[in-house]
Amino acid sequence: MDICIKYCNNIDEANISIAEGFLNIKFGINGTGKSTVSKAIEINSRDVKDLVELTPFKLLEDNPDGLQPTVEGCDEIGSVAFFSEDYIDQFVFKQDELISNSFEIFVKNQQYQQKLEEIEVVVAEINKTFKDNAEIDQVIDDLGELSGCFGKAKSGYSKASAIGKGIGSGNKIENIPKGLELYTEFLKSDQNTNWIKWQIKGNEFLELSDNCPYCVAPAKEKHEEIRLVSSEYDAKSIEHLIKVLSVVERLGQYFSEEARDNLYSITRNKTDLSKEEIVYLKQVKEQIDTLKDKLLNLKKITFFTFDDVGKVIEVIESLKINLGLLALLDSKATRKIVDQLNVSLDTVLDMAGPLQGMVNQQKAAIRSTIDSRKKEINDFLKFAGYRYSVEIEGDNQEYKLKLRHHDISSSVAGGSQYLSYGEKNAFALVLFMYECIANSPDLIVLDDPISSFDKNKKYALLDMMFTGDVSLTGKTVLMLTHDLEPIIDIVKTLSPRFSFPKPKANFLKIRGGVITEIEITRDDIQTFSQICNDNIANSDEVIIKLIYLRRYFETVNDKGREYQLLSSLFHKRSQVTDTSGDVEIDMSGDEIALAAETISKWVDGFDYDNLLTRLLDEDGMIIVYKQCDSDYEKLQIFRVINENHDSSVIRKYINESFHVENEYICQLNPSKYEVIPEFIVQECDLYFDA
Repeated sequence: MDICIKYCNNIDEANISIAEGFLNIKFGINGTGKSTVSKAIEINSRDVKDLVELTPFKLLEDNPDGLQPTVEGCDEIGSVAFFSEDYIDQFVFKQDELISNSFEIFVKNQQYQQKLEEIEVVVAEINKTFKDNAEIDQVIDDLGELSGCFGKAKSGYSKASAIGKGIGSGNKIENIPKGLELYTEFLKSDQNTNWIKWQIKGNEFLELSDNCPYCVAPAKEKHEEIRLVSSEYDAKSIEHLIKVLSVVERLGQYFSEEARDNLYSITRNKTDLSKEEIVYLKQVKEQIDTLKDKLLNLKKITFFTFDDVGKVIEVIESLKINLGLLALLDSKATRKIVDQLNVSLDTVLDMAGPLQGMVNQQKAAIRSTIDSRKKEINDFLKFAGYRYSVEIEGDNQEYKLKLRHHDISSSVAGGSQYLSYGEKNAFALVLFMYECIANSPDLIVLDDPISSFDKNKKYALLDMMFTGDVSLTGKTVLMLTHDLEPIIDIVKTLSPRFSFPKPKANFLKIRGGVITEIEITRDDIQTFSQICNDNIANSDEVIIKLIYLRRYFETVNDKGREYQLLSSLFHKRSQVTDTSGDVEIDMSGDEIALAAETISKWVDGFDYDNLLTRLLDEDGMIIVYKQCDSDYEKLQIFRVINENHDSSVIRKYINESFHVENEYICQLNPSKYEVIPEFIVQECDLYFDA
């Protein structure tokens, strides 16, 4: 896929190619805009409207054309996984485990899913009984509602519950208290709760007048009668009573005849509930909860129902419902439902043998997966030099990845507290890899993930993440880095290890806000000696040839007369001197001639005096500078013209590019790959434009 990013931070335009199913490495020096590329893709995948966050500063105050940040070419990307510090903070290093959702990451693989589906086929007979069965769902809901009427007291009955408040002092709808018979029609109406509220509200005004607060008729002798309504009734209790009566009536068919009669009697009691009645109600709740829990357990039966047991038959038998032991619920309607379920369980029981085998296979597969993942992570930690290991502990869906240090036997709580930045980064990368394997995102983005590690740890991480069956091999990965070492390992020195499929590598160059890509192949990664030889052979400018030749001698640590002759030339000395010893001495005519003869074998027609004249001609050298196609070679010419830039930072950079310092054994040819920061070259340009 080809992604085009426009007007994001320092980028006016970046065209990034990503090969699907490959590791795509994008190498660029700091300041190229790699993080902006990563952020732009991330924000675009999340919400394209948020791209406005990346609007360049230069467009905030002056944007007559209304240019806006855009990302094109990502339409086929459905999901993107990003490795960043946000990932570390959000998902890993929890208080009692290294990462959230360990089960989904380490256990729930394709093999697990296949086995689970086989088991689900066997228990489907039970699930069929429940599927689209509104009657059973209604029973579960009703049982739950009636159970809720008893409250949450451990004893099974609470005076503060709906039942306690509704019938704890008797049913005062069925049994109108003495003295309130005249209000029977109102108390038994469908609007009784509203009427009671109205009555109680009026009591507040009885002391204001001898007249009725409702009709203003004389009512002094009826004040006590009016007050009696509020002392005997409160609207909330009546609401509770009505709710209890409604639920009991709706569930009446699921109670035995005797239980229905008893509940009818208790819910219409004239007086407070007796101890015997409370005991009976507790039995009702207990049996309701037992049946409800049995139904719910059957409704959600899966592999996990059998996961931690040795005998499937025993589990299936325990799932059966014995109405003989739930006598209060032993009715024709209840038996109809229970018999369906027990028949389903008998069908599954006939397949207990094969089911037992499937369960055992699944348990063994889970254990094997856990052991395999644990070994992979611990091998990485061992060979990367970390004194930590991990354990995957738990059962069912509660697996947790625990961290252990070699010096203690217990797990480490709060890994973030003990791990160094590098250790956290390494762990997070490995865990991120496993999460990507589990979730299979369309694109995985790694923004400079390993540049902070030493060489051994870098390779350990690369090897784990991009080789073998359990890795990101075959997934679409975009890795942005300013570190050349991974490319040297993956593309050149250890390329056979990373060859399936062969990674794609590119160099990112930014000039004038535009990022372009240059492919990096195995042959492009060379020793600096090779680079010097190639550039000597391919350059059309003799001064550039001689600069590379001087660097070649320096690279191979040959600072004999040829190197000394070239050094004198670039320091523009009329007298050739040898500075290799403790004392600077003039070279003899014979020495100069022999050195020139050797140099001529590399650079045809070498003539010291003629070249010195060219180097002393600043206007001519400025022309050479401006004709250079490579910024790296521009710096070489600039150093010849003026090695004393006002800025010590710029001066150091120029000197380091002119001499062999801080170089890799292998590197990219700087005449092809622009490794010089743009601002350095701009500073040099300003010197000549001033």
